Amino acid sequence: MVRHLPSPPPARQPRVRLLTLLPLIAALLGSAATAQVGDDAVLLARHAFARKDGARLAALREPLLAANHPLAIWVDYWDLSSRLAGAEQPEVDAFYARWRGSYLEDRLRNDWLLELGRRGDFGGFLRDHAEYRMRDDPEVACWEQLALLLDGQLEQRSAAVAAWMAPRDPGEGCRQLGSTLAGQRKLRSGEIWQAMRLAVEANRPRTVRLAAALIGASTAKAVDEILAKPTRLLERRLRDPSAHQQELATLALMRLASNDLDAAAQALQAGWATRLSDELAAIAWAAVGRQSALRQQERAHDFFERAWQRQRDDGGAPRWSDETLAWSVRAALRAPRPDRQRWEAVLRGIEAMSAAERATPAWRYWQARALAARARNTREREHATAAFEALATGIDYYAQLALQELGRPFVLPPPPAPPSAEELEQARQTPGLQRGLALARLDLRSEGRREWNFTLRGMNERELLAAAELACRAADWQICINTSERTREQLDLQQRYPMPHAQAIDAQARARELEPALVFGLIRQETRFMPGLRSSAGAVGLMQVMPATARWTARRLGLEIDSARLEDIDLNLRLGTSYLRLVLDDFGGSQALAAAAYNAGPGRPRRWREGQEIDAAAWTENIPFAETRDYVKKVLANASVYAARLAASGPGPVPDLRTRLGSTIGPREAGASAPDPNLP
Repeated sequence: MVRHLPSPPPARQPRVRLLTLLPLIAALLGSAATAQVGDDAVLLARHAFARKDGARLAALREPLLAANHPLAIWVDYWDLSSRLAGAEQPEVDAFYARWRGSYLEDRLRNDWLLELGRRGDFGGFLRDHAEYRMRDDPEVACWEQLALLLDGQLEQRSAAVAAWMAPRDPGEGCRQLGSTLAGQRKLRSGEIWQAMRLAVEANRPRTVRLAAALIGASTAKAVDEILAKPTRLLERRLRDPSAHQQELATLALMRLASNDLDAAAQALQAGWATRLSDELAAIAWAAVGRQSALRQQERAHDFFERAWQRQRDDGGAPRWSDETLAWSVRAALRAPRPDRQRWEAVLRGIEAMSAAERATPAWRYWQARALAARARNTREREHATAAFEALATGIDYYAQLALQELGRPFVLPPPPAPPSAEELEQARQTPGLQRGLALARLDLRSEGRREWNFTLRGMNERELLAAAELACRAADWQICINTSERTREQLDLQQRYPMPHAQAIDAQARARELEPALVFGLIRQETRFMPGLRSSAGAVGLMQVMPATARWTARRLGLEIDSARLEDIDLNLRLGTSYLRLVLDDFGGSQALAAAAYNAGPGRPRRWREGQEIDAAAWTENIPFAETRDYVKKVLANASVYAARLAASGPGPVPDLRTRLGSTIGPREAGASAPDPNLP
C-alpha cells in the first residue's frame, strides 16, 4: 500500500505463485509427466521454461499438441524460444505456419529478428521483418535500420538516428547502428552530444558511455570522469573553453545538478554560465531548474527563467527534453509571480514541447487554463473556451476539470447498447481471447495480458465492448476494465467502473465514515477489484495492504491478525479503509493528500504541501513521482464517476472533482493537529 518511491509502478503478480505450485510440479515430475495433457502440463512447461529445462519442455510439448490443448501454442513457443540460438529458418517458418495470425507468431518473429541481427544475417532479417506486425521493440528497430543501411536501402538518415536514440538501454543492434552511422559520417556530432545529454538527464550512464565512444577514446575517458566526479572538470577554471570542452562541462553540470543542486547552481554563477554558448548555458540552467522543480523549490522558476533568457539569446528552439519542458511548466504553476507572467511562462513551455507531448490531456488543459487567464477580449476568451470544449468530451480527470471550467455539471454519458448474442459469440470464439482468459485463470497473467492485448488490435468499438463483456462475465475485472477503456465513443460504465464486492466495500467504508465512492475509486486504481493480486513490494489484496502497515493499523484497531490472511476480502477492506481514514484525518480531509499518502506514504505529501499555498490542481500536477501523480488523478476521477453511479441509490450531494481536490493546498493551518509520528 505504501510504496518505496521513486520507482516504476510495481508489477502485479499472480495470486498463485510458482512457489506454491512446486509440490504439484514435484509430484508430476516424479510420475509420467509426458502423459499430462491438461492445464497442469502447461504449468509444468512454464516451470521448465523458467528453469531452462529443454528436455522436459520437449517431452511436454508433444502430448499437448497432439491433444490440441488450447494453450499448446504457448508450450510450443517456450520450447522453440528456449533453443532459438541454435534454430534454423525452416523450423521457425514451420512455427509461423502452425500458428499463423496469432500473437505468438509475431512474438517469435520478434525474437527471431533479434537472433538474425545478432548473427548478421541481414538478408534474412529484411525478409522476415516484412511480416512483423508489432514493431514495438526498439532493439529490432535498430537492427532494421542497420540492415537497410548496409543494404543501401536507407531512405532517411533521420529514421536511423531516431532509432539509435530511442532505447533506454541500448543493446548490440543499437550499438552497431550507432557505430556504423558514425563510421559513415551519417551521425552528426551534435546528435551524439544531444544523446549524451538526454542519457545524463535520465541517469543512464551506460548509454552515455556508448555514445561518448563514438566521438573518441579521449571523450569516453572524460565522460567516465564526469560520471564519477563531475566537479573535477568544473574546477579547472578554463577561460576560453573549446566547443568540445563546453559540451563536456555541460554534461558535468547536468550530472552535478542531479546529485548536488546547490553546487551546480554555484558553478554556473561562478563563471561557467559565461563560458558556455547560449544554447549550452540554457541547457545547463534548465537542468538545474528541473532538479529544483523536482524538489519543489520556489526558486525553480527563476532557474528556468535564466535558461529561457539564454535560449532567447541563442535564437533557436530549445533542445530540451519534453520532461524538462514539463517541469518548466510545473515550476511556473508554483511560482510566486503575478498571474499574467505565470501563465505566459506556462504557455511558453507547452508550446516548446513536441507535438505528441503537447497533445496530451494534461498540457491541453493547462494551455486552456493559461489562455483563459490571460484573455483580454472576446476573441481570446472564445479561443480558451474552445480549448476547454475540445477537452471536455469524456469522463477522465482532465475532461472533468474542463467541464468545471466551463461551468457545466459532470453527467455520466448514456450507456451504449449491450453486446448482442452474436457479438458475444464472436468474442467467445476468438482464439486469442480464449487463450488470454485461460492463461489468466492459470495465474499466468503476464502471458495472458499480452495475448489478449495483441488480439484486441484492430477491433472496432462494438468488438471491444464484447471482448470486455467476455472478461467481465469471467470475473476478470482487470482485463474487463482495461479492455473497455479502449473505446472512445461508446462508454460502458458498468464495464469500466464495475462494483464487485459492493456489499463488503460499502459496509467497511461506512463503518469508517468514508465515502464508498472514494473507496471504490481507490480499489479500481490499486487492483481493478482482483483480490488475489500481489505487488512486487509485497502489497496484498483488494486494497494492496503492505504487511507492515497492516500490523501497524491492526494495533491501532486492537486487532490480532494473521499476515497469511491479508488476502481475505473483509480483513483487507477493514485494514485498508482504516488506514485511509487515518491518513484522511491526518491531512484534514484532503482527498488529494490522502490518496498521495496511500500511494507514497504520508511523509512525502507532508513535505510536498510545504511552501506557499497553490491551486490544488497545480499542486497535484507538481507531485514529483510520476506514479503518485497519476495515481492521485485517477483515484479522484474514479471516485467522481462512482459517486455519480451511486447517486441514484442514496440521497445527498455528489461531490465533483474540484470539491475532491479542494481549491488550494498549502502548509498545515495553524492550530491543526500535528502529524502523527507513528504513521508509517
